[in-house]
Amino acid sequence: MKISTPLTREIVSGLHAGDRVSISGRVLGARDAAHKKLAELLASGKGLPCELHGQVIYYVGPTPPRPGQAIGSAGPTTSSRMDEYTPALLEAGLRGTLGKGQRSERVVQACVKYQAVYFAAIGGIGAFLSRRITSARVIAYKELGTEALWEFQFDDFPAIVINDIYGEDWYRSQAGTGKDAAGTRQRRDSQ
Repeated sequence: MKISTPLTREIVSGLHAGDRVSISGRVLGARDAAHKKLAELLASGKGLPCELHGQVIYYVGPTPPRPGQAIGSAGPTTSSRMDEYTPALLEAGLRGTLGKGQRSERVVQACVKYQAVYFAAIGGIGAFLSRRITSARVIAYKELGTEALWEFQFDDFPAIVINDIYGEDWYRSQAGTGKDAAGTRQRRDSQ
């Protein structure tokens, strides 16, 4: 399924755990240090350096680009490292997060409460994923280097919906079943 940012309530309401998607459009990029700064700004009531409403944040610390590339290797970072900050960002209007690995129950419930989704990208293929990022620029916290706040332009970036707005968790539902995302979708549709 092809989706574009900014994500609307209509888009996220049509997404279910296990759905395979291709994301296009503007996507933010940030890791731990930038998340901490964003959370501190929210807690103090100060303005953010970017708009979060309808946005997706990709948990990534990209490498420098080679000549002719928009960005270097851009594989996903372990998402649970951002769990402390995610609920506040979702409350502020963030509509999606993208990384790798499971999320805490607190984040799963925040996705339901604030109508947001968590996508996973495949780890270990950062060079391939970087080809789906057509432009990249630092928009805040340049001093953090790879942990700065980035703005990317995605073109059919592949991901899987892990946590949806209905409280479903694809990782937990697939534990021990050996089923893939397509099998999960077919089984749910046949019920």
